[in-house]
Amino acid sequence: MTAAQEPGRIVLLTASHRVAPGLLSWPAWETLRAADLVLCPDAGHPQLPYLREAGVAVEISVPEARELVEVCAGGRTVVVLPSGEGDRDLTDGLARLAGSGRVQMPNLELLPGSYDLPGARLLDLVQVMDRIRRSCPWSSQQTHKGLAKYALEEAYELVEAVEEGDRDELREELGDVLLQVVFHARIAEEDAEEPFSVDDVAAGIVEKLIHRHPHVFGSETAETPEEVKEHWLRMKAVEKRRASVTDGVPLGQPALALAAKLSARAHTAGLEVPLPSGEGVGYRLLELAAEAERVGVDPEAALRAAARAYREAIRAAE
Repeated sequence: MTAAQEPGRIVLLTASHRVAPGLLSWPAWETLRAADLVLCPDAGHPQLPYLREAGVAVEISVPEARELVEVCAGGRTVVVLPSGEGDRDLTDGLARLAGSGRVQMPNLELLPGSYDLPGARLLDLVQVMDRIRRSCPWSSQQTHKGLAKYALEEAYELVEAVEEGDRDELREELGDVLLQVVFHARIAEEDAEEPFSVDDVAAGIVEKLIHRHPHVFGSETAETPEEVKEHWLRMKAVEKRRASVTDGVPLGQPALALAAKLSARAHTAGLEVPLPSGEGVGYRLLELAAEAERVGVDPEAALRAAARAYREAIRAAE
């Protein structure tokens, strides 16, 4: 085959919009610099300023499939930077020519110039939430207080999905809980006195995790889960500087969980506090919750499991 008969090469260079423009892989840069022609149908493509800065000449053009094939004749390499819409007409046209069997096609190559990093879709969620907050008549009026009940509902539904063992349901409910976090963070951006964003929320939890895991990010060691818990509680005590071990225990949580949490705080602090005595179901439940905590049983989960068994028994009786 003579040089004039060589079919050439068409490279469709893609890049994730979730990665900053200009951060392309080395194979992508090599291909761009070695190409005989680089085409882009979008004059506002975010990669263009960085390509020009790197000395890569780009022609703004929207070629048809047949024209592109002809340009490649003689063994030339043409790189195409697809627009955000994907240039369906071009790719469909190339597919039709290849399927006709009447055209000597260049080698077609899809070259990813960048890939999504772990967590990249969270950027999409933040952008979608921002648009909804600005444009949705209902979402734009919501407040932290108004949304609080939904956070509780979604948390309970997540627990139920865990108990059911339904993986699809678990993934969906995790998304619903995440939505509450992003929604509240977006509302917080608008506060006139103390605004914060989802980035501030993420930065705060990252700092907390690093500080409370000195055995991972520092010089301390922990070989057992008990030692990890000891690190966690010690670091938490330093951070919070609380006057009582009961500080920070939310009183609005379910009663059994509240009783077990208070018992756990006293036990961890080494306090031998007798349970209050009294008549009635409440005091008996308090004793059971404290007993469950001492033997490592979550009383809330245990009662829920028993209640679910009771529900099935009722259904069977029906």
